[in-house]
Amino acid sequence: MLKWYEKTEGQHDVFVAQRIRLVRNIEHCNFPEKMSAQESRDLLEKMKQEFSDIRSVSDIEYDYYDIDSMDARSKSMLYERRIINKALMEKSEPAGILLAQDEASGIVMNGDDHIKLFEHSCSEALDELWAKADVLDDYINSHFSYAYSEKYGYLTAFPTNVGTGMKASVIMHLPLLSGSRQFKTLFNEMGRFGITLKNVYAENGENFGSLYEISNQKTLGQTEEDIVEVVTKMANQLADSERKLRSVALRNHRVNIEDEVYKSYGVLKYARKLTVKEAMTYLSHVRKGVLDGLISTEKPVNIFGIMMEIQSANLLGSHNSESEEPDALRAEYVRKHLPNLI
Repeated sequence: MLKWYEKTEGQHDVFVAQRIRLVRNIEHCNFPEKMSAQESRDLLEKMKQEFSDIRSVSDIEYDYYDIDSMDARSKSMLYERRIINKALMEKSEPAGILLAQDEASGIVMNGDDHIKLFEHSCSEALDELWAKADVLDDYINSHFSYAYSEKYGYLTAFPTNVGTGMKASVIMHLPLLSGSRQFKTLFNEMGRFGITLKNVYAENGENFGSLYEISNQKTLGQTEEDIVEVVTKMANQLADSERKLRSVALRNHRVNIEDEVYKSYGVLKYARKLTVKEAMTYLSHVRKGVLDGLISTEKPVNIFGIMMEIQSANLLGSHNSESEEPDALRAEYVRKHLPNLI
């Protein structure tokens, strides 16, 4: 089965992926950080039993995994695929996850909070994902009473999540806007609306692939609908700015842009070694070229899916290799999964 980030339907020129995440804690239970190993194990077993009929609320097939029994690489792979966070990678106490086979939906148990549920998509809007998350949230709440305050809302391990416990985020591809003079101004203005904008892939402050995530900073004093609305509004503003810059650039520098796209494709298709930075940079150029109609491939391709799979842990994990040269494996993977041009 294709992972959610490999699907090619409904791809957008600027919007790459959307996510809704909700965190919840169970009433009258210590937060995970304060639980003993036995308490964590008992609660995890109870949640597994209670959620055994999860298919009753959807036709989605979920698989269960013990996170604490995974090796370091397997945890890193889940982290790179945006399923667990860094804190859970390092946690040794009992924790688990119910994960849809396409990894678009999941319930993380005994992480920072007792429950973290999420919905991912490359094509569905935030309000559609919120509707799905709401159904899953109601299902969980029918089995467990949540820790909730009439004054503050849902009680969570981190104060920034208190309230709705929701994080709505959009990953955007902003190759032109991020290189413009106005980007820093837009970046700073986001904070006034309770929105944050950050690099998705970066090292030493340098962005790889021109991918940025926009999300809400807080959840207190807002409804879920408010959060979805403001994140969507800010994302649309960024998208409009990116499109305007692309339109002007294509009108004034089309040959130069086409040259950059075709050269990038050529390197990706024939290189024998690629660093993460090189691969992400060239894939960014090719993604823009494909979705702007500058080049066409023999079959649809989700460039973001390739970007996800060439990150170090997933790349080595898919080859089950420690000895092979990562840069060579990365180039091989890209050559195999990047379609020919027509």
